[in-house]
Amino acid sequence: MRAFIAINLPAVLQQDIWDAAAPLRDASRAVNWVAPDALHLTLKFLGAVADGRVPDLAAGLEAAARGARPFTLPIGGFGAFPSPGRPRVVWVGCEAVPALELLQHHVERSMQPLGFAVDGRPFRPHLTLGRVRQKQPAPAGLGELIERLHYANETTVASVDLMESHLHQSGARYAVRHRVPLAG
Repeated sequence: MRAFIAINLPAVLQQDIWDAAAPLRDASRAVNWVAPDALHLTLKFLGAVADGRVPDLAAGLEAAARGARPFTLPIGGFGAFPSPGRPRVVWVGCEAVPALELLQHHVERSMQPLGFAVDGRPFRPHLTLGRVRQKQPAPAGLGELIERLHYANETTVASVDLMESHLHQSGARYAVRHRVPLAG
């Protein structure tokens, strides 16, 4: 299975973000847009793992979340990687509040003994909205629209999930394999 660790969002917030991103979707068909129910904040991508490893991964996630309390996560602003002028990934941002950074750090450290290298790149929390199709030029005008569009909201993060990803022609489908409440 393809696995990752994520913060899932309430359905009402996913739909709100989807609605706010409508001008971006309308502006470019050269982007594979993520379905609203698939919007999430990835804390760590694990890649291909055997189903038999789920108990160890769940235990590692439990350890990472130990002591963490629910926290407020501000969400806002549209952007793109590597830049709005050369978009390959279109996203909405998440503020790197201390509780989020600490949780992500604990996830990295708890997965390391299980054979997953610590990601050396800086953590840039975001919700992926879409990816420019491979071998397609960057959509004309999309960068300017990304920079002009505004969005702001927040959510309470009360759990962290071990996720399984299934790739389909219509896009990835996700399933929660293990949920850990943040109870302090």
